[in-house]
Amino acid sequence: MSEEIINKVANSGLITIDLEELYPKGERVLFDLKPLLFHELILKEKDFRDYIKQHDWTQYHEKFVAIYCTADAIVPTWAYMLISIALEPFAKKIVFGDLETLESIVFHEALSFFVYKDYQDKRVVIKGCSNLPVSTHAYVELVRGLRPFAKSIMYGEPCSTVPLYKAPAAK
Repeated sequence: MSEEIINKVANSGLITIDLEELYPKGERVLFDLKPLLFHELILKEKDFRDYIKQHDWTQYHEKFVAIYCTADAIVPTWAYMLISIALEPFAKKIVFGDLETLESIVFHEALSFFVYKDYQDKRVVIKGCSNLPVSTHAYVELVRGLRPFAKSIMYGEPCSTVPLYKAPAAK
């Protein structure tokens, strides 16, 4: 006699949130000012302005762009501002910082539209394995927003979770 196989995970009432589903689509690009510096140390204003006029900015169409300088040089703030102005008509998003900063900001904005109260009194699992580079910032932001609403929050996979939070029992 064969017994029916019961999927206890499916019947547990756990709701899984997969941050990959919220991952903003689009190529990420680092615009590094280092190659534009004279001897990787000094920004020559005339040469820099000529570069901005001649560069093909259309290649950044619909891309997420982080503006940064990987050289150990003092770059004036206005240089980053000029690059931003040149990118603005084309790029989907422009930030100052490295690619990790870009990911944090892009995910922060995506999560600003997340409706946390939909998880009121729910048992939530935040999916841990990801094929996309979901930043730690996104996980921290998600759990911060969920905590006031969720009955419990876990991390991992529904069959193997790490408990993070359990709401106090109502009095």
